[in-house]
Amino acid sequence: MQTLREIVADAEARKVAVGHFNISDSEQLWGIFNAARELNLPVIIGTSEGERSFIGQRQAVALVKSLREEYDYPIYINADHTYSFEKVKEAIDAGYDAVIFDGSKVTPEENVSISGQCVQYARKSGREVLVEAELGNIGTSSKMLESIPEGAQITSDMLTKPDDLKAFVEETGVDLIAPAVGNLHGMLKSGKNPNIDIERVRQLRSAGGVPMVLHGGSGISSEDFMKAIQAGISIVHINTEIRVAYRKGIQLSLQENPDEIAPYRFMKGGQRALFEVVKQRLMLFNGL
Repeated sequence: MQTLREIVADAEARKVAVGHFNISDSEQLWGIFNAARELNLPVIIGTSEGERSFIGQRQAVALVKSLREEYDYPIYINADHTYSFEKVKEAIDAGYDAVIFDGSKVTPEENVSISGQCVQYARKSGREVLVEAELGNIGTSSKMLESIPEGAQITSDMLTKPDDLKAFVEETGVDLIAPAVGNLHGMLKSGKNPNIDIERVRQLRSAGGVPMVLHGGSGISSEDFMKAIQAGISIVHINTEIRVAYRKGIQLSLQENPDEIAPYRFMKGGQRALFEVVKQRLMLFNGL
């Protein structure tokens, strides 16, 4: 089976993107896995610090690895949005295939220092663990938003700059980089999110020399997704969108069966709704 690094390299070569979807319970995991398996596509499962706290860090790893082993399937797990070296270390020790240090809450200098520290620890782990960092402010929410978060405004001067990204990658040695290119975490209630700066994506991929990740995929138009992938995006994160679908599916299931008390029955509605969203996103990311 290919490693995650090989999966990402293959996606980039074919101008497609690997879908990354977050979970906080096993029903979501099964919905994502079944969608990927139906399409025969690799997939990355993400768990943020909050999601890891809920589902269990080692338990999430065990669930994903059990599917990989039982079905001989390219499914991987990533420690999404991790805000300290200590938490990154915990995730690597727990068996994650990839980790993200999110330096949005520290100074630029600290972002470089801690990202580099994470890379060094991953290299000494005895396993291949990909390390990703963020450069640029795209907010930290995974909710429905009234407006663009402060500090994440979509203006040219707020987007990640090619020279800054090049220097960051060289100084830290990260395997993947998530830039600010017009994307933001969460979804705007008013409609689709702002457009992606496709030319900036192209410039950043050329400057950085490592695969790029698009965070805040929920709310981005299908056209922008396709253009961004062609320009250099190799992994796309989706969370808010599938959370919304999951919740609505459960609500509908309970409305239709108000006396149902068995979780495995009423949660199937959420799983089905999430499955459909993941399937459509994976088809889009892979030009199917």
